[in-house]
Amino acid sequence: MIDHEIDATTVRIYQLRVTHPTADAAELAGLLELTVEEVLDAERRLARLGLLQPSPGGGWVAINPENAAESLLAPVEGAILERRVAMAATRERLHALSGDYLQARSLRSARSSIEVVEGIENIRAVIDDLARTCTESLDALVPGGGQPEEALRASLPSSLGLLRRGVRIRSLYQHAARRHRATALQVERLAAAGCEARTTGVLASRLLIYDGDVAVLPLDIDNTAAGVALVRDLAVVGYARQFFHLCWSEAQEFTEQPPEPDRAASAPVGLDRDVLLMMAAGLSNDEISERLGLSQRSVSRVVAQLMERLDATNRFQAGVRAAAQGWLTS
Repeated sequence: MIDHEIDATTVRIYQLRVTHPTADAAELAGLLELTVEEVLDAERRLARLGLLQPSPGGGWVAINPENAAESLLAPVEGAILERRVAMAATRERLHALSGDYLQARSLRSARSSIEVVEGIENIRAVIDDLARTCTESLDALVPGGGQPEEALRASLPSSLGLLRRGVRIRSLYQHAARRHRATALQVERLAAAGCEARTTGVLASRLLIYDGDVAVLPLDIDNTAAGVALVRDLAVVGYARQFFHLCWSEAQEFTEQPPEPDRAASAPVGLDRDVLLMMAAGLSNDEISERLGLSQRSVSRVVAQLMERLDATNRFQAGVRAAAQGWLTS
């Protein structure tokens, strides 16, 4: 690094060298009331900056600061220029691959209507690529209630980028996501940028649909990091779009508070109805908790309330009475 600090004493010595080129260090020290070592140290600093050069007759010659700057910075500017040329060459070589990339991409789509991608890093790369090329819409089913905070942080920049480009995003969560603070805060932030968000009771699987052309489905519903299938088949994608539209049309706005159920009314609604239907289907509290993205404690509380309303002592009796009152078909 170049030492570019010049204090007041060094400036005074430089000025004296301009007017007293043949004076020795002792003379300058006497004029400035400094020690000889202080004068010599300042002269060495000035010499490193190119402001002083040795005189053939002895002593120092003061150099014009503009000339000194040119001499001192020429190597640095040369190195910068060399790096810029190298950067430009590298950028040109990489841009030259764009045609090959687009051609390979089109061939990949043409060869197979379903592409399997395994490994979390490969999945992220594919999702990033789909997000970069998305121009119109992104529809997403997001099961599991509250989302992991790490996943929320990772997805936020991409979602905001899509919204800034005018892409319509619709995200459908489960009702339990309303109770998860981090998820609710992220939905609020995205909604302020134009994202649409709703909630529903049960979502079977995660689903992403880009521009209505490509659907992304997990290979393993219980382990979405294991791999995904990129589906471009028109029939399958069309079915996925219709399925999403059906779920979306029956869902509630994320910010809309669901009505409090009337405990004295005949049929349960909302979460109570979801739990009742799963009870009648023979699912345990643990299974209901997993499907609804709720804690086991919350599910146990709803089950207890339903049993009380039905005046039932066991699940079988609750199912019989619920069916008799038409709660399972209304």
